[in-house]
Amino acid sequence: MVYNQNAFQTYLDTHRERFLDELRQIIAFPSVAAQKRGIHECADWVVARLEKIGAAVKKFELPNGGSPVIFGEIGTGERTLLVYNHYDVQPEEPLEQWETSPFELTLREGTLFGRGVVDDKGELLARIQAIETWQATQGELPVKIKFVFEGEEEIGSINLPAWAETHRNILGADGLLWEGGGRDETGKNSMAEGCKGIAYFELRSKGAAYDQHSSIAPIVPNPAWRLVWALSTMKNERDKITIDGYMEHVRQMPDWVIERIDDLPFESEKIRQRVGLEHWLNDMDDKTALRRYMLGPTLTICGFDSGYKGEGTKTVLPAEAMVKLDCRLVPNLTPHLVQDLIRSHLDARGFHDISLTLLGGEEPAMEPQDSLVRRAAIAACQDVFGHEPIISPWFAGSGPMYPLSVMLGIPVISAGATWHPHARAHAPNENIFVQDYFDAMHLTAALMGHFAAGQ
Repeated sequence: MVYNQNAFQTYLDTHRERFLDELRQIIAFPSVAAQKRGIHECADWVVARLEKIGAAVKKFELPNGGSPVIFGEIGTGERTLLVYNHYDVQPEEPLEQWETSPFELTLREGTLFGRGVVDDKGELLARIQAIETWQATQGELPVKIKFVFEGEEEIGSINLPAWAETHRNILGADGLLWEGGGRDETGKNSMAEGCKGIAYFELRSKGAAYDQHSSIAPIVPNPAWRLVWALSTMKNERDKITIDGYMEHVRQMPDWVIERIDDLPFESEKIRQRVGLEHWLNDMDDKTALRRYMLGPTLTICGFDSGYKGEGTKTVLPAEAMVKLDCRLVPNLTPHLVQDLIRSHLDARGFHDISLTLLGGEEPAMEPQDSLVRRAAIAACQDVFGHEPIISPWFAGSGPMYPLSVMLGIPVISAGATWHPHARAHAPNENIFVQDYFDAMHLTAALMGHFAAGQ
């Protein structure tokens, strides 16, 4: 047996309310990196919690007032496991859609609600509490753990790549346990070995010095129309990305990767019902939809702002327009390459006046491989949940996996227990199930045990 599950569970039962109270404390910090709120207070709380389990902790301050990176070490095992999580959260807006206060952990019918409870404070704290429980019930840790907890994941981890490059000497490990993981639509646990990259842009167009009466529209440029016309050259009505050179850079995936994707369970009816759709985009079939979801790069309008948006009418010709775009990246697209492609594409069509700003970006980490940390995660899932997990080559979202995995040559697995299809990450009423929170501690313990044993 890799660890004494009964003793472990007894400790969890005894300390259940204290552990939940600690979760309430960390959720209470409005650690919104995009708005620079509550970041340092939350970071200090995390540092103190790591020190409570005996970890040697250092808080690294980042340039330009960036959110600190927390690095901690504990244990003396033969193998080293690097553990990544983030303590920053998405903005809580729209507030009116929350049923309870976003920064007050609320328990209703076995479900815990609060901003960051699934993404990613719940998993972060569950891993710390799992180590405390191991120490109290099993003794010394069987592995050496290195924690990297950052506070800028939700704004693209803008400082983490440079920090990781500078601190290569302290980041060496035999495996990387990534944030997140949980159950899919079938109720089966799912894990991933990588993720897409991302590039996030802001485009701006300016016209007159200030908003004008709309009667002057025949002779004064309208920046909102300028952006609309520019955007219409970047993607067509069939949702095909038409940026010059964009698709030509996309690496063709080998057949074995495509076969793995085709074998993934895809509960299309349940997913469409959950998001309120009758059909996929362009009426594509399920097989095509899954492949496109997992393999396709994207170009998404995330927000558009110009002119009057209040109730009723206001006949105005706006002086400025802004659009926010994100691009999910696959090999061989990178944030700066995409920036160059978009700039060249716009300039070639006479849109030199539209500014393009890269607000953040992450390279893709899509190199699936067999590894000890992968095998340990599979074995842990079998121990805790009684079945083998679904292993996806990568997840369709993004994160700073590249600098901590690919760049450092450390194999990675995203394995957790708190995510579920209705968790509403990034949305109002974000939530996890209480049982999943404590199961996440068991999963961490089992994974450590198998990793230490070389299984």
